Amino acid sequence: MTQRGPLNGILVVDLTRVLAGPFCTMVLADLGARIIKVEAPGNGDDARAVGPFVAGRSAYFTSLNRGKQSIALDLKSVRDRGVFERLLDSADVLVENFRPGAMQRLGYGWESLHERHPRLVMASTSGFGQTGPYAKRPAYDIVVQGMGGIMSLTGQPGGPPLRVGTSLGDIAAGLFTAIGIEAALLHRERTGEGMRVDVAMLDSQVAILENAIARYLATGEVPGPLGSRHPSITPFEALAARDAHIVVAAGNDAIFAGLCEALGCAELTRDARFASNDLRTRNHEALKTALEEILITRDAADWLDVLSAAGVPCGPIQNVQQLLADPQVASRNMLVSVDGGGDSRLRVAGNPIKLSAFEDPSHRDPAPDLDADRERILSEFGD
Repeated sequence: MTQRGPLNGILVVDLTRVLAGPFCTMVLADLGARIIKVEAPGNGDDARAVGPFVAGRSAYFTSLNRGKQSIALDLKSVRDRGVFERLLDSADVLVENFRPGAMQRLGYGWESLHERHPRLVMASTSGFGQTGPYAKRPAYDIVVQGMGGIMSLTGQPGGPPLRVGTSLGDIAAGLFTAIGIEAALLHRERTGEGMRVDVAMLDSQVAILENAIARYLATGEVPGPLGSRHPSITPFEALAARDAHIVVAAGNDAIFAGLCEALGCAELTRDARFASNDLRTRNHEALKTALEEILITRDAADWLDVLSAAGVPCGPIQNVQQLLADPQVASRNMLVSVDGGGDSRLRVAGNPIKLSAFEDPSHRDPAPDLDADRERILSEFGD
């Protein structure tokens, strides 16, 4: 089964490995593109060696590379370069996440590729981009999380620096690369001309800092970690009920009033300290204390029922097991199955982009074994 989508007919030659690039091409595959993953002979993508393993296969690799095809090519071999170049003759997109300069050394720099393949879109994802003083530095997710400011905002005040619990440095870059590719394809549709897409992991971290950058540039104050609370909206954080914490997001005065009414403390709306969002933020500790004195009298589930009925944005704090058992996740088809080798079947995250013109199947094509599609690819593109 091949996934159908708006990118049907788009051929992507994928030189990426590990996470940022494969996440990008996974998104493109979910949108219908054909992904031919070109891997180094021998071990292939480094992610193939990352656990946990099911039936001898990396579940991590499977989750990022489902629905792709694999061919092993040594781009320093004359014969394999010939195969690679025939792929490029038919390709719409080439995606790579080597360190800047590597493609030029192989003879596949942007200038020479664009001259030979003027309609080709070439997308490069790297730690620091193709230009600038850090361009040739290596980077992994935690490096750009540290350099990119997000670790300085994560955790409790006065606590040690903490990495965000998912690889946001890689994933943000992968998403921005996919967006850039789609924009480049639209430009090509209009002009007939391919272009270079250059996405840096560090740039992507800057782009997603949003409120922190706005606050610093407006006030000159360097933001720091605030635990779970929002720096400029209050209450907007985790609050303790009797048996667990819940999250509450009172994004405006009307919601705050509804929250207080539902909790039976409408008098807080008349307290001068809490008369506006700005005042509530300035007096956040006092407000948190007042709210938690009420919340700790009942269990979290009880309060969530009360607050939800009152239209107050709220929710439980779920672990991964609880999240994947959530009926909303199931109803949105956000867990899909993939053949995992032998009789095994893996469940992986689904596609969050729901498109009215295309189905969202609950089963996806498997991730390929290394070089699994060699014969098919060679027969189609010539040997």
